[in-house]
Amino acid sequence: MTKELWTITEVVEKFQIKKAFIYELEQEEIICPTCRDNLKEKLLSSTDLERLRFAQILFEDMDVNLPGIEVILQMRQNILDMRKQFDAILEDLGRRLQDKFGGP
Repeated sequence: MTKELWTITEVVEKFQIKKAFIYELEQEEIICPTCRDNLKEKLLSSTDLERLRFAQILFEDMDVNLPGIEVILQMRQNILDMRKQFDAILEDLGRRLQDKFGGP
């Protein structure tokens, strides 16, 4: 089972991501860490962590600036959403064909 919430300290230590970069992404609303009353530190969801790691690759390896990262991540999310919609359409079509023509 994968971990659902990560503290910023855990992310910095485990993935060697600079705190300043995390805060820049937060300021640009590329990631949205949450706060919990019983914790002093903000938490990142697994979705935020995925976005953060992808942003790090774009920033460090491809020299993409923060506005560019935001655009690329939004486009990526749009593609993933369309893929889910397409998969749902194909599943529905498959069910309809099975109902119409029979089969397992």
